[in-house]
Amino acid sequence: MKPERNEAPSRRDHALLRKVLLKLTATSRIIAAALVVAVALIWYDVLNRLLAFGNGIDYAGNRLMGAEATALLQRYNPYFWGAVVTLCSLLLAYLTWLAVRAILARARLRPVDPASFQLLADQLSGATLDVLLWAWQTRDEPLRVGDLMLARDELSAGRAARLHRAAEQLAILENARQRQ
Repeated sequence: MKPERNEAPSRRDHALLRKVLLKLTATSRIIAAALVVAVALIWYDVLNRLLAFGNGIDYAGNRLMGAEATALLQRYNPYFWGAVVTLCSLLLAYLTWLAVRAILARARLRPVDPASFQLLADQLSGATLDVLLWAWQTRDEPLRVGDLMLARDELSAGRAARLHRAAEQLAILENARQRQ
């Protein structure tokens, strides 16, 4: 009892999955890109204001610390404000990265709309459908965008051939058991 040979995934399958995923995640990607651009532009303005403020500080009027301490403050003032800007930039970059990840993670949890689901079911090859079924691990939930992303990644990594090989091995073992 040898399993039937499914045709290999084609470039058309890869392109169709890519096209459907792009359609389903376009809004989230645009929002994430707009967030990054907005944060960068606002931070650039704040950064320039902060550096201008730091450069405008004059410690010459501070007579309590003495001339040597005042000269030391004047000399190291740009480095201090540069360090403040660097630390704030790192913190802001990290927070922006977390926000983008949250936006994209939320997009992965969205269910696939019925029209896209039907398009995939009608046009994907048998081997690609096997990979999609493998990626859809929680069958009590509707197919999600994240499942499609996993199927696309696994299809590129050769999952269809591994599933076919596993089915062949299962058939061989079942035949061996029936003979005993």
